[in-house]
Amino acid sequence: MKVVVAGASGFLGTALVRSLRADGVDVLRLVRRGARADDEREWDPANRRLDPAHIAGADAVVTLAGVGVGDHRWTESYKQAILSSRLDATTTLASTIAAVSADQRPGVLLSVSAVGYYGDTGEEAVDESSPSGDGFLADVVRQWEAAAQPASDAGVRVVLPRCGVVLGADGGALGKVLPIFRLGLGGRLGSGRQWMSWIALPDLIAAMRFLLNSDQSGPVNVTAPEPVRNRDYTKALGRAVRRPALAWVPPPALRAALGGFADEGVLVSQRVLPARLEEAGFDFTYGDIDAALAALIG
Repeated sequence: MKVVVAGASGFLGTALVRSLRADGVDVLRLVRRGARADDEREWDPANRRLDPAHIAGADAVVTLAGVGVGDHRWTESYKQAILSSRLDATTTLASTIAAVSADQRPGVLLSVSAVGYYGDTGEEAVDESSPSGDGFLADVVRQWEAAAQPASDAGVRVVLPRCGVVLGADGGALGKVLPIFRLGLGGRLGSGRQWMSWIALPDLIAAMRFLLNSDQSGPVNVTAPEPVRNRDYTKALGRAVRRPALAWVPPPALRAALGGFADEGVLVSQRVLPARLEEAGFDFTYGDIDAALAALIG
């Protein structure tokens, strides 16, 4: 099996490539700089340039490309980078896939998306049948997912994994706060009542590989079956590192530090359920937050 991966050097991409290669999968990584290794090919998504030869003959294409949503304070220029980096990458890949001859065209495009599609769901539990919500991130996800349409029009199976907050000790949301919690300085964000839809990194990688080899298409929520409130996540993380987690970060402080990301990425309540994954028979290893954190940190 041959898989082309865009965004292979990031937190999720590195874990996916490692998993695929451990099972003997031939992985080709797309890089924005000049290629330096035999498994690298250069592309220029900002200018919508990708040699179709880099895609031809692959069994699947996976894109995790896009600047980090929570990596910087949300200025207008950074919000534009969040949107354009996703649209450029997905549009370039989807249109290039469509341009490849039918006998050389990949069978599946896995275009990783996000639960930001649903906006703030409050106390309501939502699944893939639920409508899109409001806000900047919801609008980004709608455009992001639509950008994969050329591949679908060409007869390629397109899967849109809507990922929740990915927990891994070496990066992502957990990796950033772990040193703070280990010092006993961790605490809830805002009221702490907001729902958090999360997934352990090993389950995310397993779900992506499951979707690559399944018959699923369209949006699929990639979240653990048991969302947790922020206050309960905070307590669980404190237990995992055996430190108190009694601090509190008020909303005004979060907004001052993070801009719009505070309301759409930290204080937002998202109770998202993985209905399609469960119906398809995917088996979660970490459905419980305490078990997940103990495994990831311990």
